[in-house]
This record gives sequence, structure tokens and C-alpha cells, in this order.
Amino acid sequence: MSSHQNFQVNRNKHSKGQNQLIKNNPNKKRIENTSKNDRMRTQMRKWTSFYRLNVHRFVEHYLGIELFLFQKILIFFMNLNSYVMIIAARGLSKSFIISIYAVSRCILYPNTKVIIASGQKSQSRLIITEKIEKELMQYPNVAREIKQIKTSANDAKVIFHNGSSIEAVTSSDGSRGYRGNILICEEFRMIDFGILNTVLKPFLNVYRQPPYLKKPEYAHLTEENIELYISSAWYTSHWMWKAMQSSRDLMLQGKDSMLFSLDYLTSLHHGLLSKKRIEKDKESSNFDSVGFMMEYENLMYGQNENALFALEDVNKNRKLKNIFYPIDNVDYSELKNKRKEKLKDGEVRIIGIDIALMGGKANDNTVLTCTRLIPNGGTYLRKVSYIETIEGKHSEDQAIRIKQLFEDFQASYIALDCHGNGMSVYDELVKVQYDEQRDVEYEAWCSFNDDEMRSRAKSQNPLPVIFSIKAGVRLNHEIASSLRVNLQNSNIELPINDLEAREILAERKYYLNASEEKKAEYIKPYLQTTILVNELVNLDHEIVGGFIKVKEKSGKRKDRYSSLAFSNYLAKILETEKLSSDLSTYEEDDSIVYF
Repeated sequence: MSSHQNFQVNRNKHSKGQNQLIKNNPNKKRIENTSKNDRMRTQMRKWTSFYRLNVHRFVEHYLGIELFLFQKILIFFMNLNSYVMIIAARGLSKSFIISIYAVSRCILYPNTKVIIASGQKSQSRLIITEKIEKELMQYPNVAREIKQIKTSANDAKVIFHNGSSIEAVTSSDGSRGYRGNILICEEFRMIDFGILNTVLKPFLNVYRQPPYLKKPEYAHLTEENIELYISSAWYTSHWMWKAMQSSRDLMLQGKDSMLFSLDYLTSLHHGLLSKKRIEKDKESSNFDSVGFMMEYENLMYGQNENALFALEDVNKNRKLKNIFYPIDNVDYSELKNKRKEKLKDGEVRIIGIDIALMGGKANDNTVLTCTRLIPNGGTYLRKVSYIETIEGKHSEDQAIRIKQLFEDFQASYIALDCHGNGMSVYDELVKVQYDEQRDVEYEAWCSFNDDEMRSRAKSQNPLPVIFSIKAGVRLNHEIASSLRVNLQNSNIELPINDLEAREILAERKYYLNASEEKKAEYIKPYLQTTILVNELVNLDHEIVGGFIKVKEKSGKRKDRYSSLAFSNYLAKILETEKLSSDLSTYEEDDSIVYF
């Protein structure tokens, strides 16, 4: 008989003998249950180890959530590295992936504390309220693991039966004192670098302590806490660019770090976005080439070396949260007397206008920039409260829209480019005009700083509200340099980033109750400002005869720049005059008039 046959005979005898002992034992049931429980515990340990090494399989097998291939890859590596950075384009469900990973980690590792941070607490709170509570709780095995979900503004938290939790915090000094094992930074480009280092990273100073780690033989299995950063692409001047480079270098060195980058082709391949939708957004007025490059192509954008305006100088001024919205024409009769707000002492409101009569991707737009001038010592603080574009409308229609906005904004003056196309709009503005949409007759206007332009007004007693700009080399230099200085000195407040704006608006009833179309209108001024920023940092310049000459790159625009620059320059003139003299007394040879 072979050794294998001897082993099998002995094994069978042993099994029969063991079964006979159990059969004759009065504690037979207890022994059977103990043996069964041991087998179950062994199996449980095996499956737990397997799923901890293959979280994507746990998501599909236990949670019952079907994943795309790229989602499986991301979730797999999230759990195997202590530092993970994901830069992903629009439409790739970044928040959904975060929520799936956070829930899976909490289930597989009892007593895990996950902290989700973002620039605004409401943004991180949305992962709990929208993704976990509304979407993931629809899966039975997710629901059975969760004990309680808190969704109040001040306490957004998911509590699991096994002691784990997911909590949303804001990125501010007020968040000090939280502790966790996993830090997830949602849209981390919106998080201040100082807050990240002094407030958020210290959250990870406490490690998860499962009971087995107390045994000396398992001391080497201490778990590392995890930092997970997710965002869309941004400017290379932002701190995230260096963080991305560092993550890449560590990954290439075989260290505990991973960097992923996904563009719109991934979402297109998996049907998360349609080609038609992407092309529509590419042509949309809400996107310029830089915005599309960052949002969809997922490319970091570096400032032009020959740029006149530094990105840091522009972005540091994006701090204005409360902006102006004009009255819808359909609501005009009802709201015209109800929305008149009281201006601050000494406040002046102006509109800078760059004119174009042909719209479209290859042509400029007419741009109207509404600016509040708030006395601030010997200067005006410029608050850019609203930006609007007009595409391809007739000069008469543009003139009526300018007068509509002038009334709604309670403006005192406009700064109008009167070269080329601007002349035709000026000739409409100097007429008495009837607005059919609002059933209003507007008075005729005229220039207050240019006698020749004033004489083009044929109506009696036109309002002298137009600051006529016919810029030559010298005036273009003054306009550009004045804007640059005011941006550098933080004397111009621009609307905040549209992501921040969405978070703020999401807490306001009028926004929550609005239609999707109306919500887009509420966001549009912030998007216009983002396009303005991209225009500014894309502008080239050269020095010709000692004067700055501003040039746009091929295929780029500078209409928003011009509108803002005209508005800023008129503010400079008003500062000089201090409104102490009648603006209509400008002489033809005044230094601000160039023909």
C-alpha cells in the first residue's frame, strides 16, 4: 500500500473515531456548533482578507453595485496606498466614487473614521446627503450596515453599526480637533494650503487600533492612515501642481503613492457623457478654450510667460460673494419699484462696455461689466458685480439692453468704446428709444467728455452719462497699466469661483426653488468671471515706443478684458475728480481724450 493510501485510511479512521466521540458525547450539540462557528470564523477571515485586498470586488459582490473598469482600478488602488491623488475631468462621477470607497472602507475596517473635507462644508455634506443617503442607501446591504445618518447643516455624519463613521467638515480653523483614519479632500484645489497643513492633515494623528494589533506577533501590521485628494484640473500656479508632481515622483520611485489623471474620453467611452453634450459645452459661451481644457481635457494650465496679468494677481481678487442680478423683462412691471436698493454713501455705479456686432465662436462679443465704486480713503474700491455678454444683436437692440441694465443697476455712467462698431451703438444711445419688452421709453444720452461726440446727439437735453473712449497708443497703455496696478493692489473685487458660488447658492431658497434654466442664470456671472480670468492671463503684450501694446493670441478673445479695463479706467478718472466738479466741463484737449 502506498503512503498516500495509508494516509487516506488513517484519515478515514480518525474521522470515524472523532464522529463516534461526538455522537456518544452528551455535549454533542455544543461541540457541533463550536466546530461550525470555527469554520465560519475561518471563512469570514479569509473573505475579509480577500475583500480588503480587492475592495472593488467587495463593492460588486456584497454591496451589489456594478462598476466600470476605471472605477474598479481607482477603488483598488485607493485602498493599497496611503497617498492617492486623482485629477479627473467633468462627468466622471468623482463624488460617487468617493462615497463608494468611504462606505466600503468603513464596513471592511470596523471603527474606521473617515473625514471628508472641502472648501465649503456644504460641498462635502453633499456626498453624505446626495450620494450616500439618496443613492447608496438604495442597496440593501449598504442600508443594513448603516445605523444612522445625520444631515443637518452643522452635523453631517454617517454612523455604522460596527463603530465606523463618515463625517463632513469644512476647511477652516473652526474644524480643529477632528480625528480620523482617512482624510478625503474633495475638490482640493479649493482648499487653502495653510489650512490643509495646519488643520486637516493633523486629523490623521490617531491610528485605527483593532484588537489583534495588541498581540506582539502582529505589531508589524499597523495600518497606515490614508490621504485621498480628488479634483478637476486647475492652474499650474496653484499649490496642487507641485503636489501632483510630488505624488508622481513618489509613485515612480515605488513609494506608497499613486497619481491618476482621467480626461473626458473616459466618460465618453463608458457612456457617462455623450459626444453631443461635450461638443455643446465646447461651443457654449460658458466655456472658453482654457476652461474646456481644464474641465474636460483635464490639463493643467500654465500662464503665458509674456502675460501682462499674473494669475496670482487676478485670482486673489476673486472674493465677491454677493453679486447683482438684473430684472427679467417678464418680471419688470412687478419688480421695477421693489428692487431699488439704497446705495452706500458716496457710492457710484458704472458700466464698462466693449462693443461687437457679430457674434459667434470666431468673433468678439459685446461685453457689459457692472462695477460698484465704493469710497475707500482716497480711492474707490471696485466691486465687479455683474458681467453679461451679447452675441450678434443689432446695434439698436444692444443700445436698448444697455439702457435696461443701466436702469436696473442704478448706474451713473458708462464707459463706451466709440471706435468702429461702438460708434453705431453710440448713435442709437443718443436717441430717445422705446423698449417694447418693458413698455418703457428711455431718454437720449450723450458723451460728457467729448464735444464732437456730444454733438452727434440730436435730441434736446440728452443725459451726459457716456464716457467716450477712442483709445490711441498712449491711452491703451494707461488703461492696461491702470488695470494691472489695481489688480496687484487688490483694489478690484471679482466674483468668486463658480464652484464656491454653487455651494453658497445651494443654501438659499430662491435658488433651490428655481428651475434648472434659472439656476444656470444665477451661476452665469461667476462663469463669466472665470472666462475673464482666462482671457487676462492669455493676453500677450509688447512695449512699443515706451507704451504697452496688449495683444490676444490667435483664436483668443480680449473683449471681457476691454470691458473691465474701460470700467476701471473711468473709476480712475472719477477718483481724480472726486465728483467735486461737473463732469460735463471736460475740455476737448483734456489728457483723457484721444482721437
